[in-house]
Amino acid sequence: MDNIYISYTFKIHPKEPATEILVAELGEIGFESFVENEEGLIAYIQQTDWNENILNDVFILNSDQFSISFEMEVIEQTNWNSEWEKNFNPIQVDNLVSIRAPFHENPNLKYDIVIEPKMSFGTGHHETTHMMVQHLLDLDLTNKKVLDMGCGTGILAIFAEMKGANPIDAIDIDNWCYQNSIENVERNNCSNIDVYEGDASLLINKKYDVIIANINRNILLNDMQVYMNCINDNGTLLLSGFYQEDITIIDAEVSKYQFKIDKIIERNNWVALKYQK
Repeated sequence: MDNIYISYTFKIHPKEPATEILVAELGEIGFESFVENEEGLIAYIQQTDWNENILNDVFILNSDQFSISFEMEVIEQTNWNSEWEKNFNPIQVDNLVSIRAPFHENPNLKYDIVIEPKMSFGTGHHETTHMMVQHLLDLDLTNKKVLDMGCGTGILAIFAEMKGANPIDAIDIDNWCYQNSIENVERNNCSNIDVYEGDASLLINKKYDVIIANINRNILLNDMQVYMNCINDNGTLLLSGFYQEDITIIDAEVSKYQFKIDKIIERNNWVALKYQK
């Protein structure tokens, strides 16, 4: 049976910092995909996670500092293609990497990743995806064992293979992300990526040279010990999916394992951290 999603289209004035606060609050109550536009934000939640009072405790909606209005719509899975085609813009990173849909023109950069994002894509993650790609650009991944945790569309696993990583595990707890990653791995003719549906419990007795985890802060904190059990002593840990103000709490957890921040990339208050031991 196809998933059914509920969309909320928010008109926000002024847009910042209200949009950022709204995304954070909606993420806490189960919204999983976000698309920013000129007027504000579109947010998506699975119907099974939704109830008619879900916005009652979203504090920013009652703030007198911002004007926020919204419309709600039910979106069946079969309508999703047209939904993301309307909102998905191609990404270019440092004039080296393009991330695009099949209907976008190929800009002929050094690396070209083609995805059909469907329901597992949220352009609210453009910043984190962009920054993680920047970190990966700086790494020598030749024959490195890589984990892409919370792989979503599989973009980062696919890029890791393009940079020579082998083997690569891509894991996501969401079935739609799992299916979508498999499709995108095939679409990009990758042969060194295994995609799994599940969580950190799949990582027992695994070892990696590079761990990529682009997930929300609370999951990162909850699973950090598992990641640390899996990373080789000279390994690299790349973390994103959280805001600048979350660095302190993330770093306090990671530093317990003698890993130190090697590089920070920031984009619109989102951050991506590179750790080395």
